[in-house]
Amino acid sequence: MAGFKETKFDDRLATQQKARAAMLEKARLRAEEAKRKLEETAEERKALAAAREERARRKAEEKRAAAEAVERARREAEEAARRAEEEAKAAAEKAKEDELQKMMQLLADQKAARDARYAARKDRLKKGRR
Repeated sequence: MAGFKETKFDDRLATQQKARAAMLEKARLRAEEAKRKLEETAEERKALAAAREERARRKAEEKRAAAEAVERARREAEEAARRAEEEAKAAAEKAKEDELQKMMQLLADQKAARDARYAARKDRLKKGRR
């Protein structure tokens, strides 16, 4: 068995200083690694945030486009309804005008028939008197 190795005070101080330096170096390496990891994580978070904002922007754009399409369809439907109503009014007026024309023609025919009967009666009476 080897004998106990006596170390001097200076040797112990040097050993202690080396151990402290090694511990500090180890802590510094851990801190640098943690900082690097934090930067990578921050960049990933920035990328995720940018992607999220892009999705939100696209979604808002799609929503706006859909709202415009709905509004356009509503306006077109209103315009079609208005045109259909105008056409129905025009058709009703034409039908009313046609009915009025038929009624006027009927009245004119009736008057002509009445006048013809009156004229025939007058002719008969004139022939009978003479």
